Amino acid sequence: MYKIAIAGASTLVGRELKEVLSESPLESANLALLDEEVAQGQLEQVGDEATFIQAISADAFDRADFTFFCGSESLTRRHWQQALRAGSTVLDLSAALDREPGVVIRAPWLGSDAAPVDLFTPAVVPAHPAAIAVALLLRRLQQAAPVRFAAATVLEPASDFGRAAMDELHQQTVSLLSFQSLPRQFYEAQAAYNLLAGTGEGSKVNLQEVEARIRRHYEALTGGRGPALAVQVIHAPVFHGYTFSIAVELERPVEIVAYEEALTGEHVELVLEDTDSPSNLAATGQNDILVRMRPEPLGRNSNQASRLWLWAAADNLRLNAQNAVLCALDLRRIRPQGTVQ
Repeated sequence: MYKIAIAGASTLVGRELKEVLSESPLESANLALLDEEVAQGQLEQVGDEATFIQAISADAFDRADFTFFCGSESLTRRHWQQALRAGSTVLDLSAALDREPGVVIRAPWLGSDAAPVDLFTPAVVPAHPAAIAVALLLRRLQQAAPVRFAAATVLEPASDFGRAAMDELHQQTVSLLSFQSLPRQFYEAQAAYNLLAGTGEGSKVNLQEVEARIRRHYEALTGGRGPALAVQVIHAPVFHGYTFSIAVELERPVEIVAYEEALTGEHVELVLEDTDSPSNLAATGQNDILVRMRPEPLGRNSNQASRLWLWAAADNLRLNAQNAVLCALDLRRIRPQGTVQ
């Protein structure tokens, strides 16, 4: 039986991770729920039992096979070396370590493109969910024809920035409806009923940092061999779920049906009916990426196109947790088993 520590267990992604673990081959693992002192004592459900979140002590990671860091970047930086010294495999969902020497960015959904790991890998960063979605869709399209260029607009929800962002988005919405002044402790700008490419210098949300992270993770997942990608992140006034608008140009015209065949497959649900357009609400709780394709035919009666638009949606928390658990399942093979005599 494995022991798994979740550092940042009270966060939204920490709670989602706990649920995904319960549905995985690691469901029988012994879970240690850890977090900052402010969350100490919170009651959580693990399987059929209730347990408390504990503060991170000197021996918190002892005998832990895997430690998932789901909290703030500062929490990860303070404690990841402690987990490493305890012999635990470190998986960093905060991405605080994605530029540390030797740390590997992974997404097992991409199969052979996933970066290799060994016993000397200090930590693994499960790739940003937006980078996974875009890299997977572009790789599928490459089966139809080489992709010359792609541009992705990522509409990011409040839950990607934690409970404080969700609470303030809710408070701003209520304040606007009741003609009261807006709370701005988390966002410096009006986030409710608004689409933003930036939230102000004093905001706790930095969309440019998110864009840079998506680009780094996309480059890591494709080994620098993927098609050129332009990325813009827009903060959307929604609580959960990514939506993506992706423009793709291919090297040559291809039959439209070939695009549909290329996109169809594991982890992607191709939506063909206008009545079932992908949305952040439709993606809630879904394990797959929902995709609607709109090609630009070469002529009125042509069935070929070299340019197309993808409108996609995914559950941001679930995709993040799923990828982290898949990374852990991949890493099981390099953990020593048994006792050497």
